[in-house]
Formats: sequence, C-alpha cells, structure tokens
Amino acid sequence: MDIQVSHVSKSFDQKQVIKNITFTIPTGQICCLLGPSGSGKTTLIRLMIGAITADEGTIQFADVQMPNMNMLKKVGFMPQNDALYNDLSAEANLYFFGGLYHIDKRKLENRIDEVLAIVDLTEHRRKLVANFSGGMKKRLSLATAILHSPKILFLDEPTVGIDPVLRRTIWDQFQLIKDSGTTIIVSTHVMDEVTECDKAALIYNGSLIEYGTVTNLLEKTENGRVEELFFIASSESKGGAVR
Repeated sequence: MDIQVSHVSKSFDQKQVIKNITFTIPTGQICCLLGPSGSGKTTLIRLMIGAITADEGTIQFADVQMPNMNMLKKVGFMPQNDALYNDLSAEANLYFFGGLYHIDKRKLENRIDEVLAIVDLTEHRRKLVANFSGGMKKRLSLATAILHSPKILFLDEPTVGIDPVLRRTIWDQFQLIKDSGTTIIVSTHVMDEVTECDKAALIYNGSLIEYGTVTNLLEKTENGRVEELFFIASSESKGGAVR
C-alpha cells in the first residue's frame, strides 16, 4: 500500500521541527529518510506511525488516514534503542511479542523459526539477551519487528554503531524483507546507505529538500555523492534562500 504524507507540520514548545512535508512512498519499495542528526527524521517516523499527531497535514496508508489502530496491526517498527528484555532469551522475547500481536500459537512457533533464520540467530535462540552483542541485539530487534509479517516496516537508525561487515548483512536482510512484499521506511544519517534504497527523502532542518529515486537524486550531483545536495541546501539556507 502506498504511503502519502501531505503538507505535514509539527512543532514542539513553539519550535517547528517538521515543516510542510509532502511525498508519496510506493508499495513494495525501500525509502530512505536521510539527513543529519536532529533534522527531524525520528519525529517524522513517529508522525507516520501515529505515535504523535501532526499540527497540520495528513498521513494515509492506502486510503486509511493515520493514526488508525487497525492499520497499526499491519505495521512493524524497529526503534533506534533496542526494545528487548535482557533477562529473557531471544526465543522468549519473540514469544512475548508474538503474544502482543495475538499470533496463533502454532503459527507463532513456525514464524519464530523463520525470523530467527532471517536474522541468523537460530543457534542463539536460547541465549539470554543480556549476553548478546550490540549487533545481535539489533538483529533480534529486527526479528521482533517483522514477526507479524507487517505490510509496512519502519526502521529508525537501524545500523547505528554497527560495524561495516554486519551492516552489509543487515541491509541484505532488509532486501529479503522487501522482496517478500513489505514496504520499508528506514531513517539514517549515513550518507552512503542511500544507495541501498529505491527512493530517498532528504530531510534538512525539518524540511524536505529533495525527494525521488536514488538514481535521479545522484544524477543531480556533480560527484555522484548525495552529500552535495545537503551542502547546496545548507548554503542556500545561510544565504536566506528558501526551498
């Protein structure tokens, strides 16, 4: 299902942090929310999943306006900070979240096997999460987010603090999830990760400065690096120009 963000704005304590953002994410694609830390990416995700409400504008998943509790059942969310229980095993964490999703017991057992295989944690299923490395916790967080086979998956800075080899593995997993028909929205400040995505929304100081296919965005640069578009936006902002 397409995601339509239309003229969305949000302020906190009279400071506008999201400024009239509009874009549409097609079904079954990976869309990157790319921007420096503090640019508004996490706030935009929270608006899209309905955790907070917009001051202005609308967000729709297909023809359903968010927030909507029934639609949330079709959404997966991996927060920036791992939402796991350290005193439980990986398997027990998945059983707990499966209960929250009201997944049938037999189906849940099979699904736990599937997601542990996807994130390559099968042999660690009975290990306490307290004994997991940071990378293993990231992968288990991803497993909990896809446990109920969501149609839309939100990933907030999923590769922060991850070494390059594991980052490659995690992106390969994202591609597998996308190939199963899931639409993925991933936020990151790591500029080279944009090439892993189909589309990118470049967020700077709460504004959408560019949106389109990654190929088209890179064609707008002289050196083939997306950072150039942020440098342009920064100089225009300092010069008083408005985009």
